[in-house]
Amino acid sequence: MEPARSVSLSSPATPAEPTAPGDPCILVIFGASGDLTKRLLVPSLYNLACDGLLPEQFAVVGIAKDGLTTEAFRSRMAADLRTFNTRKEFDPRAWDWLESRLHYTPGDFGDEEAYGRLKELVSRLDAERGTGGNLLFYMATLPSLFGLISEKLNGAGFKGFPGWQRMIVEKPFGSDLESARALNRELLAHWREDQIFRIDHYLGKETVQNILAFRFANELFEPLWNRRHIDHIQLTVSEAVGVEGRGGYYDRAGVLRDMIQNHMLQMLAYVCMEPPASFSADDIRDEKAKLLRAVRRYSPEVALSNAVRGQYGAGTRADGAACPAYRSEKEVDPGSNTETFAALRLFIDNWRWENVPIYLRSGKALWKRGTEVAVQFKRAPEVLFRGPTMRRMPSNRLIFHIQPDQGIESNFQAKVPGPVMQLQSVNMRFSYGESFRAERATGYEVMIYGCMTGDATLFSRTDLVEAAWQVAQPILDAWSGRPARDFPNYDAGSWGPVAANDLLERDGRRWYEVIDRETLGRVPLFRGGDPLLLNQVSMALRPHAVPAGEVIIREGDPGSEMYLICRGEAEVIDGEGEVLATLREGACFGEVALLLSEHRTATVRARTSCDLFVLDRADFRRILRDHPQFCEAITRIAHERYDTKIDASALAAAPA
Repeated sequence: MEPARSVSLSSPATPAEPTAPGDPCILVIFGASGDLTKRLLVPSLYNLACDGLLPEQFAVVGIAKDGLTTEAFRSRMAADLRTFNTRKEFDPRAWDWLESRLHYTPGDFGDEEAYGRLKELVSRLDAERGTGGNLLFYMATLPSLFGLISEKLNGAGFKGFPGWQRMIVEKPFGSDLESARALNRELLAHWREDQIFRIDHYLGKETVQNILAFRFANELFEPLWNRRHIDHIQLTVSEAVGVEGRGGYYDRAGVLRDMIQNHMLQMLAYVCMEPPASFSADDIRDEKAKLLRAVRRYSPEVALSNAVRGQYGAGTRADGAACPAYRSEKEVDPGSNTETFAALRLFIDNWRWENVPIYLRSGKALWKRGTEVAVQFKRAPEVLFRGPTMRRMPSNRLIFHIQPDQGIESNFQAKVPGPVMQLQSVNMRFSYGESFRAERATGYEVMIYGCMTGDATLFSRTDLVEAAWQVAQPILDAWSGRPARDFPNYDAGSWGPVAANDLLERDGRRWYEVIDRETLGRVPLFRGGDPLLLNQVSMALRPHAVPAGEVIIREGDPGSEMYLICRGEAEVIDGEGEVLATLREGACFGEVALLLSEHRTATVRARTSCDLFVLDRADFRRILRDHPQFCEAITRIAHERYDTKIDASALAAAPA
């Protein structure tokens, strides 16, 4: 892991052309009393209303078993929106406009009379609102009900409305290849392919969509986007939470079905697909389908050597709270073999990507939350840079930050100021938050708007769904035939099983780790810090590897760095060699050294091999000199949390 320095480059975005509202329609939500509606759908509709993207001719009809009236449904959604609203400020006018368009009718999904009442309500609203008979059905239900609801809608005569009819279906889309094919047949018996919108909210994230714009709108990178220049690609989706009360669902799914087979393979398709003929929905989806069909299919035996699975045991959450073992979670089988972590090595068998490994990993109850795509280029020839002052040349790297921070970062080499040729890595970073003024979204807004306008670009077709399952199925088969005997094999709050590291190290590579603002916010010195400061600090961190048994800092030595443990464990020991505490992934030590030139008050030794991130005092004070507005806050925090008094003006003026 190489040292890194950083520069942040951004410029104000040019104002975009106003976007027209979606087509007039009535949105019918099946399962409207469930979590999806209150947590995501209604907040998304509210965001669209705030942005002027819902048409005046619009209404929402909810249907579920709960015996609610329209007034009760509106009241419940109003209360829930206060909890799940993603905007900084609440707009009462936008909510009043949307609330007046919310309606509800109770009914069992198998009851034909319920569909008669639903049709009567929809017909009345269509006449009142002038929606032209356009109907958008949202299946916020179990997939097992998709076919039943489609059949009842057909029998009730909904296809007789004069406008268009479209259906949004949620994941999981099948539990394996055969069930996905069966579900496709069930839907296609009642709907045309162009009427079915299989939603994947991950594709609604701005940075995922920006992968296409970045690749195909910038001549700088596309000529390098192939096996000749790229060494490998990593995709990471890490979650700090466990199953969070969803044990009943998750124990039937696991991370391969829940995350990798759909979200991550869709992102992989964007990163690696060929240039489409146009940005039309069919052209983009054609290229995604070609890419997924080119992903190498493993036999179950080969799959075992290219896939790692894990399940978390008891540990500590990222926020410091205790986390029970997965097998102790509610509605989870005490002897469960369901994986909560998986890492894969895939290959794409086409000309562009021949023999370029693609590494994917995802897991729950890990030490940090984050989604990143890291594209690592091959090393430049070192012949020009040989000499006693030169270290081995690091690789250039391009990182797409999907969440929680959204942006794109580039790592490259620059000369260190001085009389000799010495290189070090520097970063350039584009941040969405700094370049665009946009409210935080749920990820569903762009998907719902796309359905209203008939734009299927971000939605899966039948062939895309089945191609993704064909990649995952051999791995599922290999695991189902060999029950895991070592579960749980990683602690909650760690980086997952050791075997996931071995998967890359066998190839002479390592996982690339990202420390984002959310992670830094857990460090006492930066807790509640300004996002701009945290962003600058995250880019100034340099990686450092320490073998097991090596002393990281020694009591009495002068200190000038703060350390953050990325992977592994360290122990705090006293002068007698007694272990006082064990520090695990996500722990930080040495913060005071960033502020004062004092001697270390304890010894910290690597208990296992450790990957660390280091922040040097010189870099930290350089950041404060560049952004002196943060000095007063830092000195106040130092006084409150470390009982240390520092003059703010002296901190900003201190030499690097």
